[in-house]
Amino acid sequence: MSLSTTLLADDVRPRVVADLVEVVRQEIHDKKGLSGATVKTAYAAATKVMPDLVQRGVTGLLPAFATALDPFWDDFKAANGADFGTYLAERGPEASTALLAVTDERVKASRREPIKKAYGALRGKASNHVEAALPRLGSTVQRYA
Repeated sequence: MSLSTTLLADDVRPRVVADLVEVVRQEIHDKKGLSGATVKTAYAAATKVMPDLVQRGVTGLLPAFATALDPFWDDFKAANGADFGTYLAERGPEASTALLAVTDERVKASRREPIKKAYGALRGKASNHVEAALPRLGSTVQRYA
């Protein structure tokens, strides 16, 4: 059974979403420096306007993200890996690119110009933020696999 099939199962998906929302919150909380302050400010402003923004985002993007992680999971399992978070972190640029391709496609298909503009402003640093989150993301996903 594929990782995406497991994560998207009706009895598992709500728990995966809840845990991934917490991953996002933890990652934002852990940000440091000027770039971290920028991310925290943007997050605070966005969630003030739409408190369930992260939950909605994770819920909507999970199917595509899970599918993007399938080949990494297959390789991880074939290599008898112990910690999927470590495995993803070791493949940071490749895993980040696969996950960001999902959001890039979603934004490209959007008709909302403000979303495109905001995403465009943040996209340059996105790889760094995604790579930093890979250990926590992988470990979270592995709990359900």
